[in-house]
Amino acid sequence: MAETAPHILVVEAPYYREIAAGQLAGVKRTLDAAGATHEVVQVAGAFELPGAIRLAIGAMARSGGPRWDGFIALGCVVRGETDHYDHICRETARGLMDLSVQFGAAVAFGVLTVHDEAQALARAQADELNKGVEAANAVLVQVALARRFGQ
Repeated sequence: MAETAPHILVVEAPYYREIAAGQLAGVKRTLDAAGATHEVVQVAGAFELPGAIRLAIGAMARSGGPRWDGFIALGCVVRGETDHYDHICRETARGLMDLSVQFGAAVAFGVLTVHDEAQALARAQADELNKGVEAANAVLVQVALARRFGQ
């Protein structure tokens, strides 16, 4: 019996529109090439990414659907003049890791944490450095591993 194509929920924080668009294009290219399907939802900022994925996990648990095999969190946090950057980066990363560990969910971290927009733009171009591509590849590997272990 053939496995079904992975279905991925991409949760995007498009605060930096050009950067988000580049990351999302990389994700879509990679998932399409792998034969995976995907849905995209947006949240206000990086801090909301873990909460949105938790809502999706809760919806699956309550209703048995919609069913996502994995999740990609996309966003960008640029260092500013205050401690805000440190708090957002730390809590976003921790929140996403907590979801992965607590629920056994395939969660990919596609959140850029950079010192300036130029660094972010370099990581959102349509080339081999695109971090959206990396996040999509990471979630596909995690989904395959989950399936191997019978989840």
